Amino acid sequence: MSAPHHDDAAAHIERDTLATLAAPGWRYWLLLLVMVGLVACGGVAWTLMLRRGLGLTGLNAPVMWGSLITSFVFFIGISHSGTLVSAILYFTRSPLRPAIGRSAEAMTVIAIMTAGLYPLIHMGRPWFAFWLLPYPNQRGLWPNFHSPLVWDIFAVCCYCTISALFLYMGMLPDLSLLSPRMGRWRRVLYKVLSLGFAGTDGEWSLLEKAYPIFAGVAIPLAVSVHSVVSWDFAMTLMPGWHSTIFAPYFVAGAIFSGLAMAIVLLALLRRTQRLERYIRADHFDVMAKLLLAMSLVMSFVYVTEFASAVLRGSAAERAIFVWRATGRYALIYWLVVVCNCLVPLFALSGRVRRSLPWMVAISVAVLVGMWFERFMIAVSLAHTFDPFSWGAYVPTLTEVFLCLGGFGWFGMLFLLFIKIFPCLSVTETLEGARVQAEHPRLVPAPEQEAAHA
Repeated sequence: MSAPHHDDAAAHIERDTLATLAAPGWRYWLLLLVMVGLVACGGVAWTLMLRRGLGLTGLNAPVMWGSLITSFVFFIGISHSGTLVSAILYFTRSPLRPAIGRSAEAMTVIAIMTAGLYPLIHMGRPWFAFWLLPYPNQRGLWPNFHSPLVWDIFAVCCYCTISALFLYMGMLPDLSLLSPRMGRWRRVLYKVLSLGFAGTDGEWSLLEKAYPIFAGVAIPLAVSVHSVVSWDFAMTLMPGWHSTIFAPYFVAGAIFSGLAMAIVLLALLRRTQRLERYIRADHFDVMAKLLLAMSLVMSFVYVTEFASAVLRGSAAERAIFVWRATGRYALIYWLVVVCNCLVPLFALSGRVRRSLPWMVAISVAVLVGMWFERFMIAVSLAHTFDPFSWGAYVPTLTEVFLCLGGFGWFGMLFLLFIKIFPCLSVTETLEGARVQAEHPRLVPAPEQEAAHA
């Protein structure tokens, strides 16, 4: 491809990116209205709970962890796949990263912001949340540093900081590039956030030295943080929780659910922003293969966990796994098995992997299965060592609205993000166009792929 043709491609990329920031269509407004409505329902439910207390929930003795903690663990899991996948794609120099990276990184930061709400809601009195912070005070109260719940605070805050910086550093060149082309308030915002980045050789040299550091830190941090979240359960002596498999089990589940959410969000971007040229069928094909691989890993973990408990576990541990499969919550247990182990097998078909409706349906099923998987872990408190203390937990309507409000909050922030900031990496897409021009056999032409899709 000649230089003029490359310049035309660059202008086309910039024009398409600017089009995503233009006035949205009716589909966008409809989705945003639905998300705002869910947030309003969640806000009303939380207001009532603040006035009347946790008695509005279905929490009881012995099940003091329910749908709220389930949603916390679920959104933490969602967050851990975004930055992790983006960093891995960066180090492998994958041509998939320009289309996937930005939305995946935004998904991480927004999911952490959503997950952080649920411990505060679960406290019942969130205005005392500062008691958890380790700082000198006249009360003489210090958190128990031996508790995994305190480890969570440090781990999640560190991961949120690294993920936000990773997202922000990747957007610096785009903000500087698009700032002169924007109007009114967005031009001022981009100019301030770009920190005077002018694209000089020295600035690019510093950015290319710093960016891999954050990517390198993000990968082990993602693994360690969700391991810490799993220790909230595994460090107790509860049957069904006290297991060394919980750390890799939770990490695999986080990647699994995060990939499913990324597919849903990419499909949303492709449809609402008309990005078929950049978010191509090849991207969904590769992500579907990763989703299928993680489904097989989760199936292996389920079989290993169940077999270890039944064949070699204690009587209490064996009893709780049999209870999960045959007891009060058996329907939920088998729903988890179907959604996480069987439904992804449809991705064995290449036609299914390249079909947007099919992949969205499979991903939604996986998200449902992963939420209820976390729910099954939480309600294991209903079947502990002592049969006299066995009970049952059923979420109330208040908790249902709080959970739906969290999903609305997540969706609302993501929809606002893609209209305020570029949802694709302009500079990386331009680099991909240059590589495609120099090596046409290495990277398929976007025009050909869009026409084929």
